[in-house]
Amino acid sequence: MSTTTENTELLDRVEQALESIRPYLITDGGNVRLVEITEDMIVKLELLGACGTCPMSAMTLKAGVEESIRKAVPEIKGVFAINAEQ
Repeated sequence: MSTTTENTELLDRVEQALESIRPYLITDGGNVRLVEITEDMIVKLELLGACGTCPMSAMTLKAGVEESIRKAVPEIKGVFAINAEQ
């Protein structure tokens, strides 16, 4: 994604959505880091801490993280963790 005001605003909105769920992730010893938003509107995240090794991380990613991001930023088409076991 090129760096424009629109892209910066999109990144900010995704970060805000992540901030809304981070307290829950941190409580369980995990976290996420926004890696990039692709041209085709896919958010790539890195799972950190306990989230990187938790057997429930795929469900947390889809049911919690992706749902929060897509609710706040409906133009996002998908959310993937670059270090999750698929």
